[in-house]
Amino acid sequence: MDSQTSQSSQASQSPQTPHTFQVDLRGLVDLLSHHLYSSPKVYLRELLQNAVDAITARRAEEPGAPARVRLYAEGGALRVEDSGVGLTEADVHTLLATIGRSSKRADGLREARSDFLGQFGIGLLACFVVAERIRVVSRSARTPEAPPVEWTARDDGSYTVRPLPATDRPEPGTTVYLTARPGAAEWLAPERVLTLARDFGSLLPYDVRVGEEAVTDLPAPWERSYPSPANRRVALARHCHELFGFTPLDSIDLDVPLAGIRGVAYVLPSAVSPAQRAGHRVHLKGMLLTERAEQLLPDWAFFVRCVLDTDSLRPTASRESLYEDETLAAVREALGERIRSWLTSLAAGDPERLAAFLSVHHLGVKSLARHDKEMLRTMLPWLPFETTDGRLSLEEFAQRHPVVHFTRTVEEYRQVAPIASAQGVGVVNGGYTYDSELVEALPSVRPGTAVAELDADTVTAHLDSVDAGVELALSGFLAAARAKLDPLGCDVVLRAFHPLSVPALHLDDRAARHEQARAEAEERADDLWAGILGSLRGSAPRARLVLNHLNPLVRRISALGDPELIGTATESLYGQALLMAQRPLRPADSALLNRAFISLLEWATHGEGGSR
Repeated sequence: MDSQTSQSSQASQSPQTPHTFQVDLRGLVDLLSHHLYSSPKVYLRELLQNAVDAITARRAEEPGAPARVRLYAEGGALRVEDSGVGLTEADVHTLLATIGRSSKRADGLREARSDFLGQFGIGLLACFVVAERIRVVSRSARTPEAPPVEWTARDDGSYTVRPLPATDRPEPGTTVYLTARPGAAEWLAPERVLTLARDFGSLLPYDVRVGEEAVTDLPAPWERSYPSPANRRVALARHCHELFGFTPLDSIDLDVPLAGIRGVAYVLPSAVSPAQRAGHRVHLKGMLLTERAEQLLPDWAFFVRCVLDTDSLRPTASRESLYEDETLAAVREALGERIRSWLTSLAAGDPERLAAFLSVHHLGVKSLARHDKEMLRTMLPWLPFETTDGRLSLEEFAQRHPVVHFTRTVEEYRQVAPIASAQGVGVVNGGYTYDSELVEALPSVRPGTAVAELDADTVTAHLDSVDAGVELALSGFLAAARAKLDPLGCDVVLRAFHPLSVPALHLDDRAARHEQARAEAEERADDLWAGILGSLRGSAPRARLVLNHLNPLVRRISALGDPELIGTATESLYGQALLMAQRPLRPADSALLNRAFISLLEWATHGEGGSR
């Protein structure tokens, strides 16, 4: 090893001098106000939180200690007084002047940590979002002989500490003085402070007031005693309107003692999209944590809005949302079970209220029933479905029909519903969200039920065949009709069915549509892709136009002797059948309708010398 390598090795093994991070307070305040917190209003929550935690700390040692928080706002300044544990001069240097240090780490309080609101030690720093100067005057309850101490900090990062005469703070506790920064005085206005204090602190366990106005309003509305269940429903409905702005269909208690959850869920009075993210109000040990908690309930419970208090869930660093962990997952499952139990109890004891609920929120219940067989079994007599027998539950429909046929799309249902109904074939429209999945799950909760997807062959099989002699006599007509529709990938068959008013029925299924789409793509493709798509040609059935031999118009058309006129009439029947099924028209279909219409007009207005 050469000397240079040896020196380098010795240098790498020599002790390193540690350095301390330097914090730019103004930059940190900017980070808090623009990235961590959603609004400057959180400064008041931090003040209330510090005051409540100080009282909790004192009561851990003096259970009978006073528990008061007072806020006074005037002239762009705010004063917050609490009767908490207070600080000595050493505490001030240790706790207030060190960013990231939490007073909850003080000696002897680790075992009481779960009783505190704060977990991240940001504390008074958040107040710089609205204040240019913070002054704290405090006297320790643990060390009564220690003099009061004053800590004054500015948003440039400087601070001073000095002891005060005992007369400046005769009782233990802390007073915080804020002086508004330019442009932020509105956040310290008396009306704004009272509104924020009530929003954040209405469920706090201590006596909190802004001036003479009470902030706390305990017990919570869902924990109060009422003369009757009807009175309770009215009171909770009023509470819901005050919080969320709507009068609920019903309220659901969310008391989960093992998870430390107490609250209520309000059922929305109108339908909402399942994709719409719900905002729930969550209080942490009485302090409002967020009013936009989105991950609190299972996705299927999008029809309720919750307000609750918890002591088990973890907040994120900004204390404005919930930390996704195993505890939150367990709470979400427990709250979902409460809502599921409420639905079950309605089904068992209050069918009228259940019917009113399902008329608005059947989609949410169907979403739940897809994954929960017990819920599907419970809701089977109640969940509404569109069927050829009208709007019925699957239970009632299955009792009427030995086979429950269903379609996977609304278009397929519209094609066959009138005809199937006339032939006595029961069909459920499975084209709406979740419906086909629930129909297919029916045998799992109702053993012995036969379920089958309806296709074109099934419908055609239920239509009466035309006498062989009649069909042979009409072979020329059918040949002309088939030749006209063959380029469209559609066959023509002759059947007799009701209602008589329907001249033609267009039938296809997914396989036929896939083959049709492949054929169209093959026509538009270059030689290479045309060869590839041609190799994918399958034996899928083609769409078919079923002509109703019982219909007078079809009989008159079949008696025509002009092949060209037969073709035009067939095109018209094809287009009319597509429109009746409310199917989206392809460009080729639109061109066909236009061509058939013009041809019929020309034929109808032909001169006297022409045949009509």
